[in-house]
Amino acid sequence: MQSSQFIEECVEERGGRVDDVLRQRLGRFEPSAPVVRSWTRCLQEYGLDPDACKPPPVLTSAELAVRRDRQSDLIGCAKLEMTTLYQQLGDADLAVVLTDADGVILHLVSSTEFADQVEDWGFCVGAVWSEREAGTNGMGTCLAEGEAIAVRQHEHFFSRYTALTCSAAPVFDERGKLAGVLDVTSRSQLLQQHSLVLVGMSRQMIENRLLDARHAQAHMVHFHSRPEFVNTLHAGKLTIADNGMVLGANRSALFQLGFSTLAEVAGKSITDLFNASLSDIVARSVRSSFHPVAIYRAHASNRFFVVAQEPRSQAAAAVKSAARNRVPATPVTIERVRRPGVPRVEFGDTQLAGQLSLGERVIDRGIAVLVQGETGSGKEVFANALHAASARHRGPFVAVNCASLPEHLIESELFGYRAGAFTGAQREGRRGKILQADGGTLFLDEIGDMPLALQARLLRVLEEREVTPLGSETAIKVDFQLVSASHRDLVECVANGQFREDLYYRLNGVALHLPPLRDREDKLALIHHLLEQDSDTPLSLSTDARQILLDCPWPGNVRQLRNVLRTAAALCDGPELTCAHLPPHLVRNAGRQIREAGANVAAQITAEASEDTAPAAPTLNAILQAEREALLTLLEKHHWNVSQVALALGVTRNTLYRKMRRVHIKP
Repeated sequence: MQSSQFIEECVEERGGRVDDVLRQRLGRFEPSAPVVRSWTRCLQEYGLDPDACKPPPVLTSAELAVRRDRQSDLIGCAKLEMTTLYQQLGDADLAVVLTDADGVILHLVSSTEFADQVEDWGFCVGAVWSEREAGTNGMGTCLAEGEAIAVRQHEHFFSRYTALTCSAAPVFDERGKLAGVLDVTSRSQLLQQHSLVLVGMSRQMIENRLLDARHAQAHMVHFHSRPEFVNTLHAGKLTIADNGMVLGANRSALFQLGFSTLAEVAGKSITDLFNASLSDIVARSVRSSFHPVAIYRAHASNRFFVVAQEPRSQAAAAVKSAARNRVPATPVTIERVRRPGVPRVEFGDTQLAGQLSLGERVIDRGIAVLVQGETGSGKEVFANALHAASARHRGPFVAVNCASLPEHLIESELFGYRAGAFTGAQREGRRGKILQADGGTLFLDEIGDMPLALQARLLRVLEEREVTPLGSETAIKVDFQLVSASHRDLVECVANGQFREDLYYRLNGVALHLPPLRDREDKLALIHHLLEQDSDTPLSLSTDARQILLDCPWPGNVRQLRNVLRTAAALCDGPELTCAHLPPHLVRNAGRQIREAGANVAAQITAEASEDTAPAAPTLNAILQAEREALLTLLEKHHWNVSQVALALGVTRNTLYRKMRRVHIKP
């Protein structure tokens, strides 16, 4: 860490070369061009001292209220996306932040602990995090540069912020004007690339919501050059007035139509863009039940697929009119669209549904997906569902279990070999799994068990997108989506030298975590689904059997549950599956748990009855007692709202209830 005087001297001696100073401060890390420009502004334009400990100014309550009221629609559009982003990142040591165009923090989603730790630094709602006030930082530098940026720990100008890493993206309004910044600030460098990708996608969602909110009276036109992308985050979006004039557009629309700014397209007629009028596109969309219809770019051969919708205000008026006229409403159920033959992954579990949604949002962007979860939690089924939801669903899904193959066979299995490459090779040679996955998805299960020597070859394939089979000198181009999985902690494997650090970062484009079966909220629905699959006739569950299945900790997760149900269904002759059809050890364990629970209740009643006559024996050790007091404090703070406490701790409600039971806190 260099003092401010040293930095100033270095800048002066080296002719103002701030990048040299930064490089000396960062060691082996190379500062990015935006960070160098930011440091230059901080030193030469703002006259800031990097060792100053003065926190950024914080607005008064009245000033903040005025600002939040002015930006109420932006905050409203961002809140849901910010909460979703926080849950997807799954780290209690970070905050998701929204600022306005002046760098004032308008809304913040974080754990209570992290918020308390950074509040003294001025990291709170109402604080001004512009570059002029807070130096180089994710929010302020993003505003100054007008583009997405990551600021690593020692890239921060002020030394007090060097424990933080920021990933920020600018949010533009419907007129293309900078409205604010969406930022993730954390203590973890490992989340940097992951966070920046997710922040960018969440920013797009916020911009689309803002476009909808501010143009509720306009027709919405969604389009893309590929029909499967029309109703996704990748789609172009235009808002069109009744007279056919363009009012607003998102970035994807500008890019696909060949415009740089909204000013170039605003005020144009839709017939200047496409070879169809607004009324024609709306009518064709209605006739196709709002499936994408093909149209062409005006005066060009570019083909697009488009869906147009009436203004939301008109749709709402139509609903009210139907209600007044007592028109029976048709119930609409929104559920995940799954292609035939693809196993269903989730049945109502919030955490699993969120991870699946996150995976579906990134799978078509060429981002490597790393699926983590306990053995048997369904990682291959999950990867198959992601493949089915992707644009590559017509291509092959090729799965390789790196733990089940002998080490001497993994190389030929993955990379293939030419004819006669080694003794025992097939006469015609063999295409490896990577080449078999060309045009589709390659799933590498238990990637943590891959030998180190092969990790280097795999990294080369991922970087160059070409494969050289064993015994061959010719490289073959290959195109596939990579999904890998492991039940091991790869960060720990990297630290122990068992896994290459560079390969880990290449695989970890986005990390998805599958909850163990014991923590899932949809166990009963999953049990019924597996029973339907494994029995020829419909089976019901007796009350006792259902309770045993729900209470079992399932160390083998879904794989163990499926095997138990498959055997039970084969043994069951009647319409009801009972305890007699379940493995004896499950029934015995359940009986023991019931007896232990009864004994505990009896002991508790006895203790309470003699509370006045005998001193209470200590039931918790010092650590559990401290955990109990911390939980009670948090519950009191949130007025015993278990959902809010679970969100603050970054755990599920079921996990929180188990913690409470363990330390004797009654809900």
